[in-house]
Amino acid sequence: MTRHRITGYLPLWHLCGTILITLALSACQRVKSQLHHPALLPQDPFVEAYFNHSESAHYTEPYRQVTRPGDNLEQRIVDALASAQSTVDVAVQELRLPKIAQALVERQQTGVNVRVILENNYSRPWSDFTPTEIAALSAREQERYNESLKFIDRDGNGQLTPEEINQGDALAILRNAGIPILDDTADGSKGSGLMHHKFVIVDGHTVIVTSANFTSSDIHGDISTAESRGNANNLLKIDSVELATVFTEEFNRMWGDGAGGKPDSQFGVKKPVRPVQQVILGDTTIAVQFSPISPTQPWSQSSNGFIGKTLSTATQTINLALFVFSEQRLADSLEVSHQQGVQVQALIDPGFAYRYYSEGLDMMGVALSNKCQYEANNRPWQNFITTVGVPQLPRGDKLHHKFAVIDGQTVIAGSHNWSDAANHNNDETVLVIHSPKVSAHFEREFGRLYAKAVLGVPVLVQQRIQSQQQECPQITEATERNAPTGQVINLNTATLEELETLPGVGPKLAQQIIEARHQQPFTSLEDFDQVSGVGPSLLQKLDGRITW
Repeated sequence: MTRHRITGYLPLWHLCGTILITLALSACQRVKSQLHHPALLPQDPFVEAYFNHSESAHYTEPYRQVTRPGDNLEQRIVDALASAQSTVDVAVQELRLPKIAQALVERQQTGVNVRVILENNYSRPWSDFTPTEIAALSAREQERYNESLKFIDRDGNGQLTPEEINQGDALAILRNAGIPILDDTADGSKGSGLMHHKFVIVDGHTVIVTSANFTSSDIHGDISTAESRGNANNLLKIDSVELATVFTEEFNRMWGDGAGGKPDSQFGVKKPVRPVQQVILGDTTIAVQFSPISPTQPWSQSSNGFIGKTLSTATQTINLALFVFSEQRLADSLEVSHQQGVQVQALIDPGFAYRYYSEGLDMMGVALSNKCQYEANNRPWQNFITTVGVPQLPRGDKLHHKFAVIDGQTVIAGSHNWSDAANHNNDETVLVIHSPKVSAHFEREFGRLYAKAVLGVPVLVQQRIQSQQQECPQITEATERNAPTGQVINLNTATLEELETLPGVGPKLAQQIIEARHQQPFTSLEDFDQVSGVGPSLLQKLDGRITW
């Protein structure tokens, strides 16, 4: 009898075993997937939060065709633009993504009124630059140009064709469509500190506020770095007519009578003081303040003052994820919270965390000098913390967030870096959102970054400190002399000696303060102003340095 071989034949026991193994592997894959891809969190009905490194979402990046974790922030912006029926206002430091430019053109072609404001350093199409101009760029700007060239140059031959420009150079796309664009030189100046806003208003009711510029590097990743997945950023989409009105007022101040008009735009400190404005959306409260403010105005009325006031409400936890942290008074405010039992954790971008002006160093109880001089009022924490560090990010990427989460209930977010420059020079947005649902999204992002963070003072920084102590023995004296002036003093509990460390307060006035509080504890600046010898000039000096 001839036996025929049946290809692919498996004994029943083998087949059953294979099925069981397959089912088991499938189950393992599902468990593994669940472990690595946490479930989506519920969104606040009015405020949606997204993160370009989120582990609970995936997308295929459109320019390099990379499938990766994260929310596609560019697509969120494009979708919001696609819904526009009447108006779109965009204020962003840099706009280089062609899909956003194309979405704006499509809306304009349907009759939507589109307006765009940019930072003057980023208001020209890359394809406009001549060889002479390119050669004159700084090394960093030449690197940015080369990165953009790779982005626009689809065939990679080093030459930009009209077709490549029309498809890939976002600002050329906008210009060719006749979309009006102006920058922060429209006020007749050479430009404000930075037009650093990053917001979009659609139809007077949808507001997008993000920490990201509209660039591949900030959202998707560097074209020339395969591992890059974009600087870590967040995006908020908010549905509120009242909030949209607040943002439109800010936009209109900058716009003036528009592109090509009179130099009546207002940027930087040319704008009037804009106090905090609050919007209530169901159970969610949103407060917004725009920077900058003149240094001659009280610090408490500034955006950094607003941040400090919000931080002071913490009773349990403060988690920070910051690109830059160089505002001494905010570090002092955090120290007060820490001394009151609040757990403080902070992550700062590695490019800024260990610079001499970084407040992360203060929080870790150390200091670095600059040419044997500490910053004025530098004040390392005596009761330092070890929960400060830097995140581990894909090569080429930065921690570009500017957020804090307080007690798991309140989020500080926006475009505003925690610096003096943002406070007094730049056009910026600070949002404070009271919502457990929104806070949960930011807490998850912080937890993701913190889980693999490198905490504490690195060995190289410790070695630099030791070296500076040998090379600059005088800096130790500078620390001791300058430390008290940065301290936040409680008027109701401070000793006579502590009060005398305040600028403008001598022994006589310190004694009068103590006598006044014995009669009635201080509860406000108004109470303090009643003390003989205290006046507007002294109140301004002490603004942000005293509490009660």
